[in-house]
Amino acid sequence: MKKFKFPVRYVPFTATVLVFMAAYIIGICSFKNFGSLRVFIGLFHNNAFLGITAIGAALVILSGGIDLSVGSVIAFTGVLIATLIGNGVNAIWAILLALVLGALFGMVQGILIARYELPPFLVTLGGMFFARGCSYIVNEQACAILNDPVFNFIENKMEIPLGKGLSIEFIEVLYIVLLIAAILFTQKTHAGRCIYAIGENEFAAKLMGIPVVRTKIMIYTLAGICSAIAGVVYTIYLKSGNPLSCVGLEMDAIASVVIGGTLLTGGVGYMIGSLFGVLVLGLIQVLIMFQGHINDCWTSIIVGALVLAFIFMQNLITKISKRRTISNN
Repeated sequence: MKKFKFPVRYVPFTATVLVFMAAYIIGICSFKNFGSLRVFIGLFHNNAFLGITAIGAALVILSGGIDLSVGSVIAFTGVLIATLIGNGVNAIWAILLALVLGALFGMVQGILIARYELPPFLVTLGGMFFARGCSYIVNEQACAILNDPVFNFIENKMEIPLGKGLSIEFIEVLYIVLLIAAILFTQKTHAGRCIYAIGENEFAAKLMGIPVVRTKIMIYTLAGICSAIAGVVYTIYLKSGNPLSCVGLEMDAIASVVIGGTLLTGGVGYMIGSLFGVLVLGLIQVLIMFQGHINDCWTSIIVGALVLAFIFMQNLITKISKRRTISNN
């Protein structure tokens, strides 16, 4: 009888799911009402903007790149939308403009990285400062969105009632729809397979005839769109825009993707892993909140420990895979 071998590439994602399940069970056993549907829906509601950001970050990391500009793009999007609405512009036009600018911003970064072969870290680092500076140019102060009909409609009408005062709101539905679209894109399309190929070995991808430059530009454009959508969701969530918001969010997005099982060097990982990475981060915050007397700094400590553990696991898996390839040859 042939022995079943669990594929090594599934180990990081499986570990993430097990970590999430273990933390959730600990919460249910430790705190009253922790297992309620309200708490579970809250994980999606409070982290939808991070989840959408992580989708774009996962695309970039799968290709072997990195994007440090996402937090600044979210801040710029929020400030732009809030300022335009405050000056009498219709919210729909403000949102559409923000999405177009997000796409253009990502495309420019993609062109610099792919066509001119500049390092993704330095290009997106410059993009981070550029977008943050543009946020201050648009508005130096935080600005609230008061009684806007479009935002009121999204908040009060675009929801799925579940009974007992619970409902699934627009931002959770949008996140799930985008996640499903991203999963189908990466797993079922030629462009998605090209992303994996570039992340695994860019030189080999070129020899295979894959349009590396065009694919990379597409990846960073999609990442810019995801950041802009996350900015829209964040603005809907807070009903305001602030040039100081989302400082360091790029690290949360990268941590979510890494904890979700995506190899930081690219080529290995699954989009669904970013969901569980985001849920793990959100669950840690909820556990600390339920505990009450634990300092919030423990969130960063636990997340840091998890990221280090998963990077160590990824490094170990890479070495095992190389040994198997050598032994098979």
